[in-house]
Amino acid sequence: MTSYTAPLKDMAFLLHDVLKIDASDIPGYADLDRGFTAAVLEEAGKLATDVLEPLNAVGDREGCTLENGVVRTPTGFKAAFDQLREGGWPALDCDPAYGGQGLPYLMGTAVGEILVSANMAFNMYQGLTHGAYSAIHAHGTDAQKALYLPKMVTCDWTGTMNLTEPHCGTDLGLMRTKAEPQADGSYKITGTKIFISAGEHDMADNIIHLVLAKAPGGGEGTKGISLFIVPKFLVNADGSLGARNSLAVGKVEHKMGIHGNATCVMNYDGATGYLLGDLHKGMRAMFTMMNEARLGVGLQGYAVAEAAYQNAVAYARDRLQGRAITGAENPSGPADPLIVHPDIRRSLMDQKSFVEGARALTLWAASLIDRGHRTGDAAAEGLVSLMIPVIKGFQTDRGFEMAVQAQQVWGGHGYIEDNGVSQFVRDARIAQIYEGANGVQALDLVGRKLTQDGGKHVMAFFEMVKAECKAHDADPRMAAFTEPLKQASKAMQAAGMFFMQNGMKNPNAALAGSYDFMLMMGHVCMGLMWTRMAAAASQALDAGGGDDAFLTTKIATGRYYMARQLPACAMHLARIESGADPVMALAAEAF
Repeated sequence: MTSYTAPLKDMAFLLHDVLKIDASDIPGYADLDRGFTAAVLEEAGKLATDVLEPLNAVGDREGCTLENGVVRTPTGFKAAFDQLREGGWPALDCDPAYGGQGLPYLMGTAVGEILVSANMAFNMYQGLTHGAYSAIHAHGTDAQKALYLPKMVTCDWTGTMNLTEPHCGTDLGLMRTKAEPQADGSYKITGTKIFISAGEHDMADNIIHLVLAKAPGGGEGTKGISLFIVPKFLVNADGSLGARNSLAVGKVEHKMGIHGNATCVMNYDGATGYLLGDLHKGMRAMFTMMNEARLGVGLQGYAVAEAAYQNAVAYARDRLQGRAITGAENPSGPADPLIVHPDIRRSLMDQKSFVEGARALTLWAASLIDRGHRTGDAAAEGLVSLMIPVIKGFQTDRGFEMAVQAQQVWGGHGYIEDNGVSQFVRDARIAQIYEGANGVQALDLVGRKLTQDGGKHVMAFFEMVKAECKAHDADPRMAAFTEPLKQASKAMQAAGMFFMQNGMKNPNAALAGSYDFMLMMGHVCMGLMWTRMAAAASQALDAGGGDDAFLTTKIATGRYYMARQLPACAMHLARIESGADPVMALAAEAF
């Protein structure tokens, strides 16, 4: 069986030594001293280890079942959800005006990692609720916020997002779900939505569905789409529950992974809905959820990899197999442990350096979201917008690869379901697909985000990298970080120049290279994070009084990433500069 322990020391290092949150000018950060963040994360770690992780295999084994229109969640899920609510965890970073605790989004993100690592499928019930809460909080009327948010903050009511239909996924302009206006200002929603995570379950009194639909007069394509609040049970003016709405679960999908989360087909048959935000502006309101959801999915990418890595390390230490090529390291035993072998070390270093770099990138992005929301800093919001497709796409691609590598450390035993390691691979796979498949993230990055606001956000990113390298010119210890980062940044700039020179006359030249560009930028971001972590670790070593073993390990792990992973940028540049011809050479009928 598997196990999980929250990486509290690593989180504390990032929050306080790298991000230096208690010295930040972001409102609310001054209260986040080491003692406070440690207390919050330690409690989250206890919940994860003692309650949620043991249910991970249960959820995988039992799945969710549909009985007479009601979805039954796996054994123990409801009691654990009650415990989650009682601890106030869903309310952590929500608005105090609606019962939230008002902590920064950064703290919600850090806690979210711990809960995802322990039980990804379980955490999705509250994670999607937070996204729906955010959309209503940003776009709802005062009456809507007062009616729905207090119960959603506590997760007494949960939330969903309904976009996809059987005939359309990413291309929402093909949507058929209709919204017919009624005399009382409400709408009748009719249509079918698929792949609705947590669409029905037995852990909350009500489920608040946010549904995209087309209302009359909106025209064709996505411009005609509106967003509606469609509760499972209608809510009376005093907040009490009324009649059951005209919606039902048509099916619970049988999936490759995340079995403990109910992925539903939702049928709306003239269900009562209420416009959220402006008419025919539903995509703008929905993207309030989508950006948060995509960062959350990027977090899932490395959080599952963290759990897989922990179990791979434990197995590599215990499993006796062969002898070290340089001589026996366990002479009293029949063989040496796997961890002595260089190829196992390579795999573990791949996993460790990815997870720690991705954690840094995600927490940094969360701090930028806080800066944007709490100070109105448009530059921070623009930088996050640029980063979102990279965080989602790169981290889920690499996270899945790292889960596979962890399984590979286990060898044949990793392929046996009873050992639990295969679940990490199956659960991690979906993160590459939902909330916008990774190919779509790459198209969004190259097609929209690079040129957003005249390209000033990507230029600001390049300047940030340049400044980081320049800041360490006088420290020879940092050359192993700054020199590879400079080269990787130059490769990324060269790729951007290729797009500029070729994209207009041959758009396929840019689109054929978009996926490589996303991966390249992911590596550059990771290189930037590792440079910052190495600098912070070196400064802490110089100051003395720290955990020298932890700090030297951090620097060595970063050196590995810079030496073994960052050179991939040169490969991605070569692919990009090959243009569209190799990709588009075959006619469609030749496949």
